[in-house]
Amino acid sequence: MMGRPRHWILVLALALAAGIAAYYASRAFIEPEKPALPAIPAAVIPERRPDITLADRDGKPRALSEWDGKPQIINFWATWCAPCRREIPMLNALARDGAYSEFALIGIAVDFREEVLRYLAATPIDYTVLIGEQDGLDAARAFGMESLGLPFTAFIDKGGRIVTIHVGELHRPQADVILSAVQDLDAGEIDLKTAQDRIRADVPKIG
Repeated sequence: MMGRPRHWILVLALALAAGIAAYYASRAFIEPEKPALPAIPAAVIPERRPDITLADRDGKPRALSEWDGKPQIINFWATWCAPCRREIPMLNALARDGAYSEFALIGIAVDFREEVLRYLAATPIDYTVLIGEQDGLDAARAFGMESLGLPFTAFIDKGGRIVTIHVGELHRPQADVILSAVQDLDAGEIDLKTAQDRIRADVPKIG
């Protein structure tokens, strides 16, 4: 088991990285285009959801490919992250909402396993939770988050394409805009670019 000094090193490293990751990933997916800073490359978000395997709360390995063919909401969080904790009731509500019953909602905790299990014992979470320490950091990097900022949430269509990544605390009105666009995309009513343009235009308007 890892000691407390290593725990706080991980916490501080993630916290210091949060601002950098939030700026670059949100530029790529949410904010209107702005002049690039030439000296620093933006995060590279893959076109398709990476296939990652992490242990669930029971210790069973679970691969994201288990949910292939379904649209997905993949939320990266940690127990020490205040906005991550604030999101959980809203994510629980999404998991129970029949309007979004086709979506698989998966929380990936980038944290020490014993801390996550302690938190889950006290806090109901109504969706699948996967847990990773170094492998959790690797999972975040596979989504293009080279400098990790938490929380962030990836929205995947039923074909496995990453439609958008929302960096920072997700609120219900923002989630509704994004999920509606993914539903229209999966129904064949719009194409991927139109879905992304709608999200990019509408989400920043929500306070």
